[in-house]
Amino acid sequence: MASNKQEWIDAIKHLRLHFSLLLMPVFLFAVSQLPEIDYRIISLTFIILHVLVYPASNIFNSYYDRDEGSVGGLRCPPPPNNKMLWLANILDASAILLSLSIHQSFSILVSSYILASRLYSYPPIRLKKYPIIGFFVIFIFQGAFTFYLTRYSLLHWHVNATNLYGLQVNTILPMLSSSFQIGAIYPLTQIYQHKSDLADGVTTLSYKLGYRGTFIFAGIMFGIATLFYFLYFSATDINDFYIFTVVQMPIIGYFVYWASKVWKDTQYADYKHTMYMNVIAAVILNLFFLYLVLT
Repeated sequence: MASNKQEWIDAIKHLRLHFSLLLMPVFLFAVSQLPEIDYRIISLTFIILHVLVYPASNIFNSYYDRDEGSVGGLRCPPPPNNKMLWLANILDASAILLSLSIHQSFSILVSSYILASRLYSYPPIRLKKYPIIGFFVIFIFQGAFTFYLTRYSLLHWHVNATNLYGLQVNTILPMLSSSFQIGAIYPLTQIYQHKSDLADGVTTLSYKLGYRGTFIFAGIMFGIATLFYFLYFSATDINDFYIFTVVQMPIIGYFVYWASKVWKDTQYADYKHTMYMNVIAAVILNLFFLYLVLT
């Protein structure tokens, strides 16, 4: 039996802090499209999302999944323990309390994200076991909802009926871009876990689509995301879209390379190639949106 100290160390490993950084492109995109930047609010929002909420979601999910094989951002996960649930609760509570320092309505948005994340993993409900519902939970909350939440925190919008909670055309297009971008990556993160997910009672979208279908679906999602980026940037600064098109070439190149290998032999639909895909996409998109923030 592991010592108390070792259990806490194992629990911290399950936070997968580095993996939460792979979700940063949506946050940076939202920040980059603001007319003015309040660095205090940006810092608070970043901490709430990437240091508290996302890691708490990771560890909560791992606690109930009881993963024995590789999981996103953790090749050899340590065995789960009760400290994981304690840590998830502490982080989520901290996120809600910290969000109150920005605005009460912002804390409601953060709480909504946390609730969706928990319903996604909590066994009596476990939305992730339904391929379509599970997909849309991630599609909405890690994409459009996160973009909106970030933008909301930084603009200090107040809820009122006249502006549809701030949902104007110049907000909806990048929200859709963000969701379809997440929609392209999400099934690819499931592609190496078909057997383990089925053994855990989870039928993923990637399993339903099959190996080849997963790549086709991801390509369609990526194409739609690019269309919405074009529509948005053509109304703001088309040069940003041209730069975006160029910098994403390595992402497309690796995607085609990996798809061609899986097309011939499904053994390449493995953890290593999935993480390469995630890291390449995240690093390039993070750098692009950081460039937009700084210019």
